[in-house]
Order: sequence, then structure tokens, then C-alpha cells
Amino acid sequence: MFIRTGLLAIAQLALATQLVSAAQVWDLSLEYQPNSLPGETSRVFAEKLSELSGGAITVKIHYGAALGFKSVDQFDAVGDGALKIASSFMPTWSGIDPLFLISTLPLLAQSPEDAARLYSAVKPAMSNVLDKSNQVMLFVTPWPNNGIWAKKAIDDKASLKDLRVRTFDPNGTLTFRAAGAAPIQLSWADVLAQLSTGGIDAVLTSADGGGAAKLWELLSHYTEVPYASPWQMVHMNKGIFGKLSDQEKAWVRKAADEAERHGWKAVTVRVEHNYAEMRKHGMTVIDKPNDAAVATLSKAGAELIKRWEQTVGPAGKEAIARYRGNKN
Repeated sequence: MFIRTGLLAIAQLALATQLVSAAQVWDLSLEYQPNSLPGETSRVFAEKLSELSGGAITVKIHYGAALGFKSVDQFDAVGDGALKIASSFMPTWSGIDPLFLISTLPLLAQSPEDAARLYSAVKPAMSNVLDKSNQVMLFVTPWPNNGIWAKKAIDDKASLKDLRVRTFDPNGTLTFRAAGAAPIQLSWADVLAQLSTGGIDAVLTSADGGGAAKLWELLSHYTEVPYASPWQMVHMNKGIFGKLSDQEKAWVRKAADEAERHGWKAVTVRVEHNYAEMRKHGMTVIDKPNDAAVATLSKAGAELIKRWEQTVGPAGKEAIARYRGNKN
């Protein structure tokens, strides 16, 4: 009796030791602040995964590019295994595949509903690109639509002329240049330094991103422009994901699905919250886009979309066709 009891205790101790040794900690790299929407959705993912796994998998989020990686770096870093997992601003991957610029094609998807339809149309193609690069696409969430943070209202063609505005991808750079501005493409981690030193006069970003960085400390006006709703992707090294048990993979997928649903739902709520916070800090918020400014950007962007369709390949063209077909 005592022998059996002793053996049972030893077996239980061995099992507990295995469970402890099997506990995993994943460092998730993120270029943005904790109070940004990507910061929020990353926490939803991490908390849900910890809950589902009973603490066996912990995701430790490193905000503000603390690990030394910007979004543009993270595609290769995750594929090579330097990072296990990351949350990346997809438009910075334009040099990897022009497909990743689809969410920032100027004025193509002007509402959260349009952005969701566009994502549905292109999701299989994006997942395939990640798969071929030794990565797994876990989930994608949108940023709120962009606007222009500046020291004045950007409400007509004249106000765009020679404006040194930060853009975040080639789409924005080419569109704003064609509209008469003097755009400078910058990673988010470089924006505050350039603003502080006078390298740029304005910033193309969402109310969410600018608010999280407290851009109201340097700029006074925000002009809403239905320019684009860029996407953020959480992606993981394929080899590490492949070594997970079927149960662990199911936990990761379920947590990712919940985070994705949260992100797409939260984007519409956060806009009004952001505007209220900006006004509280003395910002002038122009939330009804000026028709003339929109027309100027739309005309400049139409030609860019045509050029993008010529370079993106069949997968991108098919995604656009599906999106336009579903929209009509």
C-alpha cells in the first residue's frame, strides 16, 4: 500500500516537473505603444492564450521597438527565427511583396466595413506569402482610418503644397507627392525625433496612433482623410509553431481568432474616444474631410492603384476583383 502510494506521488511529481519544464515564454516584438490598438489586441491575444493553456504559454509583449526591431525588420526576423512572434505594420513590407500594400491603396477602402471586405478577399493570398517565408499568419487587425496631424488644417489643395508630411509606405509617398506635398517616408519609431527637430511638419497616421504617442504636444490640428485603414499582422515562426502539439496549436488559433475579432470591433469605437481625448488636450479636430482635399488625393491615388495592379501579380489582382465584386 505504502509502496503504491509512494510510486503515485513520484509519478505526480514527475508529471508536474514535466509541465513546468514545458512552460513556454514567447517574446512578442511590437513597434507601437501599449495604449495603441495593436498594443491592445496583442494583450487580448496574450491573455487569452495564457487562459486557454493554463499558463503553459506566456506571451511577453515588448512595446516601442524595445527589442530593437522595427516592423520592416520583423518579417525576416520572424522567418529566420531571431524572433518567435511579432506584431508588424504590414505596409512596411512593400519591398518583400507589393501585396502587403493593399490596405493602403489610396481611398480604396474608405470605411471599416470596406476594409473588412478587402481583408476577406486578400487573406488567403497573404497567408500563402507568409507560409512560403517560414511563417504563420496568426491574425490581422486594422488601424483606424488615417488623417493628417499638423500645425494647421489640411483642408484644401493649397494646404498640401510643399507640406513635409511623414508617410509610412510607398503608396502614401507617391500619392502625396503627386498631390503637391513633400512627403518623407518614416518608420513610426523615427517620427517623434523628426518632429522635434523640424525634419517634418506633419504626420500621416490615425488618431489612434498619434494619440498614443501624444502628438498633441507638438501639433495642434488633426484633419480626417478617408485615405486608408492600414493593417497590423501578428505572425509567428513556422518552425516553432510546427513543433507545438495539436492542442497547443488549437489554443494559439483560438486566441488569435478572438484577438482578431476584438480588433475589428474595437476600431469603430476607438475613433470617437480618440477624438474626445484629442480635443481634451487642445487639438482642433476636423472630422469632416474637405471635398477638395479628398478629390486631390483621390486623383493622385487612382493612377497609383493602376500601377500597383501591374506589379502585384495574379493573387493581388484576383483579390481586388473579389473585393470590388463584393462591394457592388
